[in-house]
Amino acid sequence: MSNVVHDGIIDGKALAAQVQQRVAAAVAELKQKHGFVPGLAVVLVGDDPASAVYVRNKGRRTTEAGMKSFEYRLPADTTEKKLLERIAALNASDEVHGILVQLPLPKQIDPAKVIDAIAPDKDVDGFHVINAGRLAVGRPALVPCTPLGCVLLAKQARADLTGLEAVIIGRSNIVGKPLAQLLLNENCTVTVAHSRTRDLPEVARRADVLVAAVGRPELVRGDWVKPGAIVIDVGINRVEGKDGKARLVGDVAFAEARGRAAAITPVPGGVGPMTIAMLLANTVRAACMQRGVDLPEALAGL
Repeated sequence: MSNVVHDGIIDGKALAAQVQQRVAAAVAELKQKHGFVPGLAVVLVGDDPASAVYVRNKGRRTTEAGMKSFEYRLPADTTEKKLLERIAALNASDEVHGILVQLPLPKQIDPAKVIDAIAPDKDVDGFHVINAGRLAVGRPALVPCTPLGCVLLAKQARADLTGLEAVIIGRSNIVGKPLAQLLLNENCTVTVAHSRTRDLPEVARRADVLVAAVGRPELVRGDWVKPGAIVIDVGINRVEGKDGKARLVGDVAFAEARGRAAAITPVPGGVGPMTIAMLLANTVRAACMQRGVDLPEALAGL
């Protein structure tokens, strides 16, 4: 992949576009050699505006990559039973290789039950406990998309992360915990910090790779960043500016941190675009697993 780091900023949009091109090449190869096209099903319950935009973007990117896109929009009062029935039907479909249920869900539906109902080999979000367990013990697994994107972004700044000290601020099942496993696989020494960590700024200053994933606007200040560190900002927070207009900021005070970091992801335009790109790659990987064929060379290293 061509270089996406310019003036110390890691361009997530450019990297995501490169990943999508590789996914499209892989899809074309699978169609030509094996006669099938990967399919992704996305289920949206309710009418949350942000979720609707996200689902629409996923559908567009899926079709642009040459894959089949299946979209199911269910009303906000859908029962848990009805949603589980929909998932069971998608589990049984030969055309659907990946299933994603958009979160958050309405209050009458237990998200844990929904995640558990998705067949692990179609769980392209990587949230199922079986995939989490496979990742933890080093077996092949479908891994959450955002952590996958974080590692790929960090490796744009430094291809080999071996021996680096990584600090992840945030211990969620979606980002922090799986990212710790992935960075261990890259031979980093990993610390997972959180809201109860003593002297969090001092812990952050140890990091050669610093990942902020806590959902607190500009928590990480410039003087938390070790000079020359790689900073990956997972946060997307909507705040009101001095002019009264809403703007998006990350979990890192970008202007302050940029002066000390060797490379940093912006918000927006950093980690966000990579999440959908890695979802597409996961769908191809899931399809290959289900069909018993090798992953195309175009996706090697992703």
